[in-house]
Amino acid sequence: MIQLDFGFGALEAEFWRWMFVMTRIGAAMLAAPFFGAGNVPMQVRVVATGALGLLVCNWTPVVAPPALFSIEGVLWTAGEVLVGLSLGFVLQLAFAAPTVAAEVIGGAMGMSLASTVDPHSGSHSPALGQYFAVVLTLVFFASGGHLQWLGLVVESYRVFPPGDTWMDAQHMARVAGFAGYMFTTAVAIALPVTLILFLVQVLTGVLSRSAPALNLFSLGLPAGVLAGLAALIVSAPLVTDQMTLLSADALDSARSLLLR
Repeated sequence: MIQLDFGFGALEAEFWRWMFVMTRIGAAMLAAPFFGAGNVPMQVRVVATGALGLLVCNWTPVVAPPALFSIEGVLWTAGEVLVGLSLGFVLQLAFAAPTVAAEVIGGAMGMSLASTVDPHSGSHSPALGQYFAVVLTLVFFASGGHLQWLGLVVESYRVFPPGDTWMDAQHMARVAGFAGYMFTTAVAIALPVTLILFLVQVLTGVLSRSAPALNLFSLGLPAGVLAGLAALIVSAPLVTDQMTLLSADALDSARSLLLR
């Protein structure tokens, strides 16, 4: 298996086969937005990856390279990482759409400075983006999206068996196409709120021109914040529907990567 023999025979071969299977699963979970979050302990990731690896070893006839520490073994491992990262990156794009929408809404409301630390990536993101991310996460888990995605990771061993995992340009184009869809969804989420904020800003500009004594900043900022909050409350059902559609489309995009 690795050109090293510790005298355990078949048990050692199964162990290294298990380690090889964990490569694709670990790469997928590392790229996924919730499994690979910075606040998830490394021990939990390793245990979850090992548990899924055991199931895959029992359910699918995965064959590990005959010599893991060789050029062929390295190429097989790189292919496993490529498939896993592609499946996880699709979900990462889906969860980035609410953050982009929050940037647009926060800038229009004048709340772009209100930022918090994103627990998924560890970077600063708008406070409104945390609200959208929580809604999308709840919708995704409530609809069983995490189970469907893990099922796709297991299914990928049948479509892309080890040694035949190099995706062509068509598969990479599908990932890039979903990135464009992510920006479209972000615009759709932010459009109702930004439209109302635009009307409020136009009204504020008209008032400031008709009554120059009014302070534009003292009038426009509170009006923008209040109008933005009211628009978020009114458009909450629409946002939930868009999050549901976004999670379903993310799974469909991940499923399309498994089409030859």
